[in-house]
Amino acid sequence: MGRSYQITEYCHRFVKEYITEGDCCVDATAGNGGDTEFLCRCVGRTGKVYAFDIQKTAIEHTRMRLKEAGYIERSVLFQAGHEQMASYVEEEVSAVLFNFGYLPGGDHRIATRAKTSVEGVRQGMELLKKGGIMSLCIYSGKDTGYEEKEALLNFLKRLDSKKWLVILNCYYNRENNPPLPVFVIRLK
Repeated sequence: MGRSYQITEYCHRFVKEYITEGDCCVDATAGNGGDTEFLCRCVGRTGKVYAFDIQKTAIEHTRMRLKEAGYIERSVLFQAGHEQMASYVEEEVSAVLFNFGYLPGGDHRIATRAKTSVEGVRQGMELLKKGGIMSLCIYSGKDTGYEEKEALLNFLKRLDSKKWLVILNCYYNRENNPPLPVFVIRLK
């Protein structure tokens, strides 16, 4: 099987090294359920995945996808913004995944925004256990704009390097504002 370099699959390959059976994880932007399904597979039968999305359609798509995959019992779905995740999750997590922007196939006017996204990342960092990882798929361009990307990168750049490792990747030879895969690791 060939390698895929779609941003979400690229991030999955990196993140799975940080998750073991029985872990708890968060999909901060459920969308159509791809990341939620991936996390459910990683945590196994004894693990748990919390998934958040503000759109009812996204939660419904995710629920159907998890039922079909046999993972619904491993998940807890919330129709709520990721900036509220600390109100719902009361345990440490191994991984937090974000896919910023809009719901694939959905209304492009309904998208993540700089202020709530930075707050969501901040709350995700508080939940992350030592040695845990956060994956951020950051999109920018005509539909999502640059404000969110710049706000997130400015926030991440100021993190204490003794406590956090931030790895910024890029699709260097692709045109039209390619997405940025970013990893934030809570150091031990």
